[in-house]
Amino acid sequence: MGSLTVFDGNSGEMDITMMLRTNARNGVLAMVLAGVFALTAGVAGALLPLPAWAQSAPVVRGLPDFTELVEQVGPSVVNIRTLEKVDGDANADGPDEDMLEFFRRFGVPIPNMPRPRGQRRGAHPQEQPRGVGSGFVLTQDGYVMTNAHVVDGADEVLVTLTDKREFKARIVGADKRTDVAVVKIDATGLPAVKIGDVSRLKVGEWVMAIGSPFGLDNTVTAGIVSAKQRDTGDYLPFIQTDVAINPGNSGGPLINMRGEVVGINSQIYSRSGGFMGISFAIPIDEAMRVSDQLRASGRVSRGRIGVQIEPVTKEVADSIGLAKPQGALVRAVEVGSPAEKAGIQAGDVIIGYDGKAVEKATDLPRMVGNTKPGAKTTVKVFHRGAARDLAITIAEVPSDADEAGARPGDAPSRKDKSSSSSAQQWGLAVAEVTADQARELHIKGGVRVVSVSGAAARAGLRADDVVIALANTAVSNIKEFDAVLAKADRKKPLNVLFRRGDWAQYTLIQPER
Repeated sequence: MGSLTVFDGNSGEMDITMMLRTNARNGVLAMVLAGVFALTAGVAGALLPLPAWAQSAPVVRGLPDFTELVEQVGPSVVNIRTLEKVDGDANADGPDEDMLEFFRRFGVPIPNMPRPRGQRRGAHPQEQPRGVGSGFVLTQDGYVMTNAHVVDGADEVLVTLTDKREFKARIVGADKRTDVAVVKIDATGLPAVKIGDVSRLKVGEWVMAIGSPFGLDNTVTAGIVSAKQRDTGDYLPFIQTDVAINPGNSGGPLINMRGEVVGINSQIYSRSGGFMGISFAIPIDEAMRVSDQLRASGRVSRGRIGVQIEPVTKEVADSIGLAKPQGALVRAVEVGSPAEKAGIQAGDVIIGYDGKAVEKATDLPRMVGNTKPGAKTTVKVFHRGAARDLAITIAEVPSDADEAGARPGDAPSRKDKSSSSSAQQWGLAVAEVTADQARELHIKGGVRVVSVSGAAARAGLRADDVVIALANTAVSNIKEFDAVLAKADRKKPLNVLFRRGDWAQYTLIQPER
């Protein structure tokens, strides 16, 4: 390896490395020179053409410089402290603030610190620090966005700007499902952030976070986008990054290299409570939809159709004749819900909504939730071997209700017993459904489960469930029930549609191994 030094009349000398290669067989010395500027007394000569290998070489880029971004966005990031009122004579011992923030971040119930028996609330409650978080200025007139868990349960919220001015904030609204909150401070002329386009964000792109980890305000960390549309089981798909996020960063902005906010830092994956290289941010487009509703009405209105769903496994897809595992398997349908009125049944697979494909189960709640209550749309379902479109009118999610609706109730227990030898092979003891029972459950017939064991018990069936279909075939009595079981392949899962209380549900009985 050798080095060639070329003198530049303007900037002095510069070194250009040459590659030397020796062919031992014929003694020929080959020298490959990428290209040399002939520079004399400040006059640049012609650039020699690059050889083919140099033209195809990867472009080497330096590490990004975040200094301008910090100067640009930093003033828009705020520190948020929350206070709560406690008894003046209460025991001060308990979890520290960092641990409480950890509990709130991961949804772990905060340990209850009961008063000693007979102790009354003090006449003059005192305010003590409850938690610390971050946020950013949405508008010049004082609207600030943060996480819902940052302000949840706070009696007082204090917002501190980078210029050290501190304001008492009013909670405009908070949405626990998306973990987005908006607070308002009485100030004008504030530096508002620029909102970015999440659709342009690419995996591998550099991003930066500013926040107050452990109360250390205006802390800057950086990394790359590790994944998009990351499903963690929450209401929204997250942006996954390797940006260092710790307790106190919650609610702070995730910023792209154009100085635009593309997400709200919200969660981390951790076994220790500290940063482990995986952090999650709420996409800013989803957060803005929520904040617009919070600012307009203080609450978020979401659609619901009244179903409980679960992923479609390969076994389920095979058992019902679906080409591939896709969509959302309807495990239960609420009586009187939009889904029931539209004709959706437990055991159906919802594969499309409002003209868009439902690829996985978690897509459906987000699609339905973003639909305005009262709107009319269509749902494509795979029902007993064929796809069909159903018209449906969207209802509204009640406040603090689960997205899937109320939990199924238990049907009243009855003592009359009968059995079927075919049913017993699958771990079931069954009986006929009386006319009164059918009328009570609003069904035309079926087979009532008297007791369960083995495979049926493992499938989640219980006494007093009413089986209304087996292997995609409706059954109204034990004779039809036995006829279906006689044809069933004991080596394959058996799909069962049943009623429990006010809900129709779906399950698979796995064959005994």
